[in-house]
Amino acid sequence: MDRTVIPGVSGYAPTPPAARMENHGSHMVKIAMVGGQDVLARSGSMVAYEGFVQYEANPPAVRQAASQWLTGEGAPLMKCSGDGLLYLADYGADVVCLNLDNEALSVNGTNLLAFDAHLQWGVERVKGLAKFSGQGMFNVGISGTGWVALTSRGTPVVVDCGRGEDETYVDPDALVAWSSGLKMKGKRSMKAGALIGRGSGEAYQIAFSGRGFVVVQPSEDSTDRLRVRG
Repeated sequence: MDRTVIPGVSGYAPTPPAARMENHGSHMVKIAMVGGQDVLARSGSMVAYEGFVQYEANPPAVRQAASQWLTGEGAPLMKCSGDGLLYLADYGADVVCLNLDNEALSVNGTNLLAFDAHLQWGVERVKGLAKFSGQGMFNVGISGTGWVALTSRGTPVVVDCGRGEDETYVDPDALVAWSSGLKMKGKRSMKAGALIGRGSGEAYQIAFSGRGFVVVQPSEDSTDRLRVRG
């Protein structure tokens, strides 16, 4: 039976996978699934798959590691296994794929989309922030060698902090992730927005220095940094 070719559709067709995790457009990640190489992904993020892929919500390992992540019943991650191509997205957010090489990353929980299940991970408290922000902050620490997919509200900037001697200052609400080996310290200042009606009072930034990178999104996300999608 002949197939009708719709003009323009071919430009959106999937391409053969070139890496374990890679972008399909800017708002979706394509994962090459292989038996025995599971992926942990944000619950509800699957938008399509090809082949044979199975899902396990709230697996025991996730329940134990993410006990501080929960804001309600269930865990925010699901285990994906099988063979085929898996497509994930999170409400149209931009997606960034990182390949860790025996590295450690601290990720804002709201920006974590998927990662190789063999990586070491756990919920961690970001030390030293409470005295500047008035509250603590929990992130997800991920380390080892493997792939991680992050989301960003808009196209992010990835700043290499090791290129110069100057510190890199970031608004904590715009932080997506950073290399765990970076040195951090807080700084208080007056927001320019306080003078034009967008806010008032003191603001604070986090200064990063050392060898590593920081991922920053063009949005100040004021929602809980660890939340269950639903």
